[in-house]
Amino acid sequence: MKRFVRSLVFFVSLLIPLGAGFAEARPSADTTRYTLTLDDAVRLGLSKSRSLEIARLDREMASEKIRETWSEVLPQLTTAFTYTRSLKPSILFFPDFINNNLSQFTPLEISSDNSATATLDLRQKLFDGSAIAGIRAAAVVRKISSEAYRNTESTVVSDIKQAYFDVLIARDRLQLIRQSIERWELSQRDIRAMFRQGVAADIDTLQAFLSVENLRPDLIQAENMVGITMTKLKNAIGISADSKVTLTGKLEVQPASYPKDIASAYQEALLSRPDLRQLELQVQAENEKVFASRSERFPVLSAFGQLQTQTAFNDDVRLADSNWPVSSSVGMQVSMPIFTGFRISAKVEQAKIARLQVMTRYADLRANIRAEIEVRLSAFNEARKRIEVQSKTIAVAERSYRISQLRFREGIGSRLELSDAELQLNKARTNYLQAVYDYLMASVQLDRALGRSGAPVVIKG
Repeated sequence: MKRFVRSLVFFVSLLIPLGAGFAEARPSADTTRYTLTLDDAVRLGLSKSRSLEIARLDREMASEKIRETWSEVLPQLTTAFTYTRSLKPSILFFPDFINNNLSQFTPLEISSDNSATATLDLRQKLFDGSAIAGIRAAAVVRKISSEAYRNTESTVVSDIKQAYFDVLIARDRLQLIRQSIERWELSQRDIRAMFRQGVAADIDTLQAFLSVENLRPDLIQAENMVGITMTKLKNAIGISADSKVTLTGKLEVQPASYPKDIASAYQEALLSRPDLRQLELQVQAENEKVFASRSERFPVLSAFGQLQTQTAFNDDVRLADSNWPVSSSVGMQVSMPIFTGFRISAKVEQAKIARLQVMTRYADLRANIRAEIEVRLSAFNEARKRIEVQSKTIAVAERSYRISQLRFREGIGSRLELSDAELQLNKARTNYLQAVYDYLMASVQLDRALGRSGAPVVIKG
């Protein structure tokens, strides 16, 4: 037997490293591939967002709260069954009436060996002001949770769009740096050819080389930024960081329709902002809480009924032979507090203070929305004007670079002139790219400020 155990231990010790090797070799990374437009990214994010799932569960929780509050005014039916086994009988002392000796008491057993009672109770509130206010408040809370869901959806959409645009501008900036390196490498080859012909000086070749190499750190930084922004986009969408994502969108001006003046934009925000609507509903909920606190002073009227059967028998009697007499009763009950140590008054005042707090937050949010609308609309208009200016600047910068490059090749232009033309071209393209990015980001933020979710329409087949 010992030999068998030793052999088994040796065999298991051989399998453990092998099993560990298989565990290490098993791929755990999510290699799912996604090809996403902006709308695709938003749809995918809305289906995978954990924040949105929490908001949805909060909405379901509010629905169940409504059911719970309705139970306060619905009939309450309860049943109970009690069985008692007497270990020692209960004794009642009676005076000795037979011998007219009232000072002498005779013990008498009054309990049976077994007893049981079954009851069925029905209670129905006919009037309870607090319960009515609770039902109304729960219905308002359900609406608040729906607005909270809209607000969370707007946040998720905004975060995904901003992360998507971050990836696009990082990708385009990387492309600009690569194009600049390619232009300098081309110029470097031209300068070397001109140096061999004796047209260019040795310092020109060195400076052309440095111009290329000085862009290498920017290239590394830009490549790293593409990876960082892509990771943030995956996290915003809610997919694995190991997923392979390809973006088909471009950093370009998209048509958008917005109010022309601040007053119109402000009115749209007041009608559409879910966070403002939440506070409006919160004021209603606080009004119901004030009413509920006051209602504790009102009487509570209830109706009740009871059906009861009971039995008692000794061990020498069978259960089937025992008697089960039935009794029933109905009635009404009215209860009303007379003095509660100022508890109700304190609760009413607390509810009023809470209502004032919500009303103050509501007024503060309206003022903040007005300021936010002005800032967002101004940023959007500024970015749009910058795009118009920079689009013309790029054409001029490209033509200037071509002319400077031709002049340098012909030997009538200097390398400094070419460097300056390259710098202006790169700056013009970068500024245009930044203007488009700022325009798109401003449109996302303006959508959020106006209360537009910006979520794509999902067509259900």
